[in-house]
Amino acid sequence: MANSALLVMDVQRDIVAMADDGSGYVPRLRRAIDGARAAGIPVIYVMIALRPGDLEVSLRSRAMANVVRAGLFTEGAPGTEIHNDVAPQQGDVVVTKRRGSAFSGSDLDLVLRARDIDSLVLTGIATSAVVLSTLWHAIDLDFGLTVLADACLDTDPEVHQFLTEKLFPRWADVVAVEDWLKAIPPQ
Repeated sequence: MANSALLVMDVQRDIVAMADDGSGYVPRLRRAIDGARAAGIPVIYVMIALRPGDLEVSLRSRAMANVVRAGLFTEGAPGTEIHNDVAPQQGDVVVTKRRGSAFSGSDLDLVLRARDIDSLVLTGIATSAVVLSTLWHAIDLDFGLTVLADACLDTDPEVHQFLTEKLFPRWADVVAVEDWLKAIPPQ
């Protein structure tokens, strides 16, 4: 079996507050995290954080300009912290990125290569942002991919459904948290 890691991406206080629709997303994600730990699968948190003053943001980027205007994701701000209900534990890795993909402006690739990880299990908010961007980047880096469809969330349910049911299955295994947990052997 491949050496896998569970990526928990952009599950930060402000993002959860904007996106969570009360569907039980955070407890479901917590279950995936607990299951990964029980199976000895590394849990790697990825968070977006920008330096105060937005030094790495070009206003030519429509997405990043919108983030700056909204005052989101400033390093050290309480809303930028990982959500308390899924917070990292000792031994978990936290990677800070500066753009959409978990690989963009981060040391994620270095962390994965150092651990000989060749397969990623993707979770996060939003399906149409960090999950999609990371999936494409990981494809180009030849990672095996699994997407936990119900551990991903998007502010647009139709976009989430299209991505997880039509697009992602072309390049990744797309499964529900419970099905993934049943398939991973305990440590």
